[in-house]
Amino acid sequence: MIAFLSRPWPWWVAGPLIGLFVPALLVLGNRQFGFSSNLRHMCAALAPGDVDFFRYDWKQNGLWNLVFLAGTVVGGFIGGVLLAAPGVPLAASTRAALGALGLHDLSGLVPRELFTWSALATPRGFVLTVLGGLCVGFGTAYAGGCTSGHGVAGLAALERPSLVAVLGFFAGGLIATYLLLPRLL
Repeated sequence: MIAFLSRPWPWWVAGPLIGLFVPALLVLGNRQFGFSSNLRHMCAALAPGDVDFFRYDWKQNGLWNLVFLAGTVVGGFIGGVLLAAPGVPLAASTRAALGALGLHDLSGLVPRELFTWSALATPRGFVLTVLGGLCVGFGTAYAGGCTSGHGVAGLAALERPSLVAVLGFFAGGLIATYLLLPRLL
């Protein structure tokens, strides 16, 4: 059983499980799904300050989101540490493309040239991590949700704003992959 859990699940198992999550949330009382709302509730609960975006009654729906956030962190620890595989299997063409960008240490889940404390102290690491994080935070607030909220829950509910947001996420990902990352790396 542990061997099954420690490797990537096939799409035909993981996809339906993710898809069934949306109706389960409807049965549980029309719960909101999406990671950015979890972080918004956490900020509103811990340090609302003078920012209007964080001044609201987070206790109304926030408890569910904070439990979801905690479950995500615990699940990430279980999957990334306790059930960790020795590395991510990458195709030779992917390894070659990453090598051309200067990323050679691909032994873990992420390239070590980018995701270590020493890499964060470099200008490239600062731009990729800190400025990239600020852009993601602004983008999720501007779009009214994140990829999981719009892509899973919003599209399942046939919401037009979610379709527009998901198309924007994919366009932004393509622009970042083919135009920004080659210049930053």
